[in-house]
Amino acid sequence: MSSPSTHFTTCNLCEAMCGLAVTVEGGRVTSIAGDKQDSFSAGHICPKAFALREVYEDPDRLRQPMRRTANGFVPIGWDEALDEVASKLSAIRRRDGKHSIGIYAGNPTVHNLQALLGYAGFLRALGSRNRFDANSQDANPRLLTSLLLYGEHTTIPVPDIDRTHYMLMLGANPAASGGSLMSLGDVKKRVRGIKARGGKLVLIDPRRSETSDWASEHHFIRPGGDAAFLLALLHVLCAEQKVRWAEVRRLSRDSERIEALVRDFAPATVAEQIGIPAETIIRIAREFAAAPSAVAYGRVGTCQQELGTVANWLIDVLNLFTGNLDREGGSMFPQPAFDLGALGRKVAGSDYARWRSRIRGLPEVGGNLPASVMAEEMETAGPGQIRALVCVLGNPVMSVPNSARLDRALAGLEFMVSLDYYINETSRHAHIILPGRHALERSQYDVVFHALQVRNTAKYSLPVLKPAADSRTDFDILYELSMRLGGLRTGVPLVDQALKLGHRFGLRLTPEHIVDLAVRTGTYGDRFLPGRHGLSLRKLTESPHGIDLGPLRTCLAKRIRTQDGQINLAPQLLLDDVQRVRTWLTHTKESGMLLIGRRQLRTNNSWMHNCPSLVKGPDRSALLMNPEDATRLGLAEGQTVQVDSRVGSVTVTLAISDEIMPGVVSLPHGFGHQQAASTLRVAGALKGSNVNLLTDETLLDPLSGTASLNGVPVRISTPPQREATV
Repeated sequence: MSSPSTHFTTCNLCEAMCGLAVTVEGGRVTSIAGDKQDSFSAGHICPKAFALREVYEDPDRLRQPMRRTANGFVPIGWDEALDEVASKLSAIRRRDGKHSIGIYAGNPTVHNLQALLGYAGFLRALGSRNRFDANSQDANPRLLTSLLLYGEHTTIPVPDIDRTHYMLMLGANPAASGGSLMSLGDVKKRVRGIKARGGKLVLIDPRRSETSDWASEHHFIRPGGDAAFLLALLHVLCAEQKVRWAEVRRLSRDSERIEALVRDFAPATVAEQIGIPAETIIRIAREFAAAPSAVAYGRVGTCQQELGTVANWLIDVLNLFTGNLDREGGSMFPQPAFDLGALGRKVAGSDYARWRSRIRGLPEVGGNLPASVMAEEMETAGPGQIRALVCVLGNPVMSVPNSARLDRALAGLEFMVSLDYYINETSRHAHIILPGRHALERSQYDVVFHALQVRNTAKYSLPVLKPAADSRTDFDILYELSMRLGGLRTGVPLVDQALKLGHRFGLRLTPEHIVDLAVRTGTYGDRFLPGRHGLSLRKLTESPHGIDLGPLRTCLAKRIRTQDGQINLAPQLLLDDVQRVRTWLTHTKESGMLLIGRRQLRTNNSWMHNCPSLVKGPDRSALLMNPEDATRLGLAEGQTVQVDSRVGSVTVTLAISDEIMPGVVSLPHGFGHQQAASTLRVAGALKGSNVNLLTDETLLDPLSGTASLNGVPVRISTPPQREATV
């Protein structure tokens, strides 16, 4: 047996990008530990990292293509599988047009270099406008805000958390998420570091989450109330002349329109509806403006709601009005070695609402339609009806609102293919399943999350384990499908011709070619000049712990892509949408009990529920309810309760806790695997129900199309007793 060897790589299970030291002996992983020399995470890891080995060894994980038959799934060869997929898709496209094929990209796609780069080319080869991704479940308001204000979806500011003195955090739980649209690396140290250096972390959330243990103070807010809260903060700043107008007018245009807009939103006019006293709002506004540096940051709580785009816009306005945009300790823009913006412009374009969904007329954002319309676009006959679906590393039956309807719609498709290495709630509908290599068997460069880091670094990782000879990366799969569907397209004619010619002679474009080109021509690259110091793939390969490129730096002028080079601070689209905030304030008391989600450190993605080490221990699937509501409804701890919404009903176990605000209940995402119990044997044995049986596809932010997965009206009751039979 060979002696043990240690390999350094990056965990790809969340956005934190923690460095790992993986020990391998005899072709098997024997240990996984944090890489103390990692340039970003400095040895920090969470329990999920250890599960990489469990997923690799999982007997339920697929290792070769599968075809669905009347007797279940059976293995087939790669060439046969790829030929069949391409043949079926081509036939449907010829008969019904290119938009008759839908494509959905799940969250793991952006954590996977091979899938991300392969997907970009596959979209062009497919040519369909019926494109969907996980962003419309959690991130589109942020992407749309960046496009409207800065001219590009990927110009996303992140908190300079290592140097801030005051952080206002809305609807985020980095203690569980590892940082979202804010890659943190050493999560605990960075978040707790704010208080350790004498600063303040103020958390605004309907639940007193795990992050509240690290916060200076926490305040409950009614789901959907973030926009009204932010408008009230801005009202105080304007009324008390605390806005840094010279800075605002130097960087942006139309700021006076916002000053007029916020006059109607005095703290006293919103306090009762959002659940935060007026005096607290005023104090927070004054503290934020007076801090040596400050940053406001919002995440899924500010996105998964009907006012998501307005809320995300107002976060950026607050940072700018207080002089904290593009400033040390404020909200800053990373400068990654691989320019995400260039890739984003190829994939997503640089406009908004270029096309709309066929049935409800909802807009595309970043080149994708809201996933909430997938079911109706499959069910409704007529030109453009989705007849086939390509699902790339996603499980929308577990993550899209009104998942029961989507489940039924998938069953009615003429053809479906899933890139996945599990037979799960979604892929069980596929006619062909194409499993890519495991994370430990492929190279990795985090294109997206290096562009969201709170400190600039670059890191490329070689495969840890030797892949099986008869295996494919997700790039291989998507590349081969693209070629069978008419060729890989980049949009650059000479490059496209070269790709076709190269493919004919067995010369392959690889992700490594793309990474090398991107980093060598990027901000820190060697520009292919002999003797010039700078980054290249070779240098990254020689630096297995990553390369530290320094703290965030002022760079806004380079990131703005508006025509006049100024921030478009008051887009008419957003100004008009504030009327919906007024409507929300008027009708919020009529909404009754509201359901929100819950993210958990061990199980923050549904496909991780098949790992025994992550799901062992206490039941994490319970419905949280405040003691006041439990008393009012006559319910007790541990009782089975029924939760009903407009679209569905589930029965769950009740947990009573004052960590949730009155009038709100919380159910975590990702549970309820009973449909796939025979193919996800660990997950299928867990308690719990799928929260998206309750979420409503008609509740969304109309600007971004993002599903309102938080703030769903529900009714809680005792399940009716079944009559005994004799």
